[in-house]
Amino acid sequence: MTERIYETTVIGGGSAGIMAALRSVLNNDETLFFPGNQKNKKKSRAMWVRKVENIPGFLDFKQGINNPNKQAYDFLSNERFEKVFYPQLNTGVQSIEKDELGIFTLVDSNGQTWKTKYVILTTGMMDVQPFIEGDIRSIFPFANSQAIEYCVRCDGHHTHQNEIAVIGHTSSAAWVAIMINERYDIPNLTILTNGKSADFDEETSELIELYNINVVESEIVDFLGDKKEGKLEGFILESGDIIHAQNAFVSLGVIVYNELAKELGAKLDNRGFVVTDEKGQSSVENFYIAGDLRAGIKKQIYTAWDSAVDSADDINAKIRRERRQKQLLEFRAKKGDN
Repeated sequence: MTERIYETTVIGGGSAGIMAALRSVLNNDETLFFPGNQKNKKKSRAMWVRKVENIPGFLDFKQGINNPNKQAYDFLSNERFEKVFYPQLNTGVQSIEKDELGIFTLVDSNGQTWKTKYVILTTGMMDVQPFIEGDIRSIFPFANSQAIEYCVRCDGHHTHQNEIAVIGHTSSAAWVAIMINERYDIPNLTILTNGKSADFDEETSELIELYNINVVESEIVDFLGDKKEGKLEGFILESGDIIHAQNAFVSLGVIVYNELAKELGAKLDNRGFVVTDEKGQSSVENFYIAGDLRAGIKKQIYTAWDSAVDSADDINAKIRRERRQKQLLEFRAKKGDN
């Protein structure tokens, strides 16, 4: 028996993944969907994002990514889509290869093998967490309450009139502090390098001095505030100093989940994001990237959606073109016989 070859496979169940699956199914393309297993989900941004306040209509969701994604998944699970939607719940993909005929072979997290013509990879990234009290988990109560955050574009508005700390030691952290200072009315702004030496370029160093942003290199040893409630009041440093802050932003870089792209030899940029064309196709033909994993786009829900739609629509155009050409050949042959 010939092994089944699916048309499109979406790997990843975050904002980009669910939108890629939604658009592909609504395009009436056969869609195999791997939203990830529990291990994958725990490493994703979607699992930990609570309130989303920078997108209209999202304020009522308790989990700003997972709740609307579940709505979309429930819609796709309607029986009217059962001939084109093939979800593999609680399942991820652990390896991928492409043969000389252009067919991708996937091995899922349960060891099962699948074949597909097109792939949209949406495995995203995760923020690097600081070690405080010897553990990254100590920050979680404050992160879950949005007292400690990771994205100025998403949550910078929380800083207004508060004392703010930025955790990080590179120019990227400095630019977060600079942006906060330039956008919001901040009475006291401090960069905490958490025991690292500050590594700022000349421009950021000058702006830090201009804006009177404090830079403190002592290691963070504890929090001020109510850990149970996630209410932040500041940080206690190894030096004995106390830095008061009602909000903080972490800027330590990201972990890019590009393992499957690397396995296929797709081109990456210097940060590990996958380089694509405007439709999201990587350097590997018919292997698409959407969402945070794609190089050169904002790491936002709305850009994840847009990139996913572009990729799904480009795949649909290829599928339709292939079918059209086949039908035309058959039509012409039949017409010639007559």
